[in-house]
Amino acid sequence: MTRYVRNMRGYGPNPPKAAWPNDAKVAVQFVLNYEEGGENCVLHGDAASEAFLSDIPGAAQWPDQRHWNMESIYEYGARAGFWRLHRLFTGADIPVTIYGVATALARSPEQVAAMKGAGWEIASHGLKWVEHKDMPEDEESASIAEAIRLHTEVVGERPRGWYTGRCSANTVRLVAEEGGFDYISDTYDDDLPYWIELEDRDQLIIPYTLEANDMRFATAPGWVTGQDFYTYLKDAFDVLYAEGCDGAPKMLSIGLHCRLVGRPGKLAALKQFIDYIQSFEGVWTPRRIEIAEHWQTNHPHRRIERPSQMSKERFVDCYGGIFEHSPWVADLAHDLELGPAHDCAAGVHNVLCRAFRRAPQDARLKVLRAHPDLAGKLAAAGRLTEESTSEQASAGLDMLTDGERTRFTQFNTEYVAKHGFPFIIAVRDHNKASIMAAFERRIGNDNETEFAEACRQVERIAEFRLQDLLP
Repeated sequence: MTRYVRNMRGYGPNPPKAAWPNDAKVAVQFVLNYEEGGENCVLHGDAASEAFLSDIPGAAQWPDQRHWNMESIYEYGARAGFWRLHRLFTGADIPVTIYGVATALARSPEQVAAMKGAGWEIASHGLKWVEHKDMPEDEESASIAEAIRLHTEVVGERPRGWYTGRCSANTVRLVAEEGGFDYISDTYDDDLPYWIELEDRDQLIIPYTLEANDMRFATAPGWVTGQDFYTYLKDAFDVLYAEGCDGAPKMLSIGLHCRLVGRPGKLAALKQFIDYIQSFEGVWTPRRIEIAEHWQTNHPHRRIERPSQMSKERFVDCYGGIFEHSPWVADLAHDLELGPAHDCAAGVHNVLCRAFRRAPQDARLKVLRAHPDLAGKLAAAGRLTEESTSEQASAGLDMLTDGERTRFTQFNTEYVAKHGFPFIIAVRDHNKASIMAAFERRIGNDNETEFAEACRQVERIAEFRLQDLLP
């Protein structure tokens, strides 16, 4: 049994209505990453200097050396950039969420006091601003615990949100297992918060962004001027605001760094964007923790039985009757590569159809022959399956006149004699008149054409049946 762990479905075609406070059309959430003093540096016990997210083109780590220019650029973020951004956001009355590296916060007491004084949320950005992809699991777990301890000591309360950034494949699971976080943001996969299930814990995820992010001033391709940044943010806002006006409110995360957008030539674009969104009604600019609290209250998690996690016995028990009297289809489907994308009607339908299509023709023929005649003897005797009874009734085939019943009986007899299996049609797509017209049209098909059409109709019937059971 193969199971695919990545979730390629998300909310699917029908995301939840966010229902932001005061009927807001969009939530615009600003994150300020505070990393200065927590980056790679031999003074911090690291093996080399920092090389990530600075204004130094093509920067590389310097093993066993201090990189004076790199350190100086990070220091600008703490010394000047932070205060420029603090004045901008407090002046605009917009609270932000700080992603605070614990060791950086410990080295910046005035900035921490200013964050707290402004009522900003200080979420955790890990212990150090370093790469985690090759970090052993036990070492990363210990680093998470130490980040929480130091953050609590420096800030005065433990963080309720988490974002590592330079994370590993284990990060989200390890942070969720710690058990104390209202949200984790180490994903970039949606425009809305969502829940994940990790054993007995339901963990809220609030996705972050690497595109509506000033880090692209320091990457290629990226922003060249502040107007590049402004235009992108404006376009993103305009699209999401329009979606909100159409009844589908979303969330726009914007990522900022003190040493990047805190420079004067870049900050002008951010100020222009803030002025722009404040000219609209229905724009909510919360801290991230307020989004978490809203989602927990208005969209609490509800666990469901997931097809991709079912035993084969349970899967066949639930879906063995979707293809008429042919549980072998569900049995084969369960052996395919199922994952979260299959925990819906479309997903189960896809794997059932794949199992049906890969079966030899004689096996598929048996499925066709398992279907009852339309308005035939089984229906009259009340011996149809519950699904078939409901389907035939939906098209009025349980209330035929004597003349209509005679015509159906005649067509059924002629059709079976010619093709070797009953006439099959997804009656929910039809009424009595269109079913009769299809009968008259298809009875003249050659056997190969009609076999293919009957198989398509079987799959369509299965689709309707699954829509009655799954979202």
